[in-house]
Amino acid sequence: MYIEERHQAILEWLKQNGSISTLDIQEKFAVSYESAKRDLRILEEKGLLKRTHGGALPMRQVAASRPAHSTIKDYGEVKKNYFLIAEKAIKMIENNDVIFLFPVTVCYFMAQNLPDKLKVRVVTNSIIIAEELRDRENVSVILLGGEMDKKGNCYDAIAIDTIKKLRVDKCFISSAAISPDFGLSIQKTSAISFFNAVMDSSKRKIGLFPKEKIGFDSIVSISPAERLDMLITDWDVLDEELNLFREKGIEVIVVDKE
Repeated sequence: MYIEERHQAILEWLKQNGSISTLDIQEKFAVSYESAKRDLRILEEKGLLKRTHGGALPMRQVAASRPAHSTIKDYGEVKKNYFLIAEKAIKMIENNDVIFLFPVTVCYFMAQNLPDKLKVRVVTNSIIIAEELRDRENVSVILLGGEMDKKGNCYDAIAIDTIKKLRVDKCFISSAAISPDFGLSIQKTSAISFFNAVMDSSKRKIGLFPKEKIGFDSIVSISPAERLDMLITDWDVLDEELNLFREKGIEVIVVDKE
């Protein structure tokens, strides 16, 4: 097989499977580890994929979004890296903290797994997260109101006005993507003011960004990356990419695969 044919086959694999590892390339095409790495480097230089520590991801289609009526509860797959980031984030919470949980999958996993011994007050704009925590004896919930979207979240002026009246010890934030240059970014302009109001009201801002969101740009920038105090991500992000965040004064925590 010519190298161009192999590269096309790698891109087709990515399209069908959502990721590819260097081991996949070695086994499928009978090439060495160095050849597999070189293939991915060439394809990344052409802007056709994005390398990770152990392989590659497809270039994101930043305009794509989940269906308007689907919620974080509708996606049954528990990705290991999302879950381990959630576990690490929980360890950042101290007894009697006031925390903010954004309506994202990682924060939903946090809500599901808060330890019973940890007394905490949770502020959220998500009825899904609030419902998950409603019966917990050790958790009190402040649910930000306003006009609710089809996903069960409130981002409007009423929610913004309420969060401005609160002070949060730690907000756990994620968005569609994050990069050192473009910062935190999302797909719609409607939530920009809310995101910034939460960060303004938070003493410590902790970003939860799995490999699928690191190094990409969505359509609209929310804020510079350096507004984060800490970034928690997973083992598959390249060190050279994480160092760009560290250079901006952000503490970077990488969760282990095992």
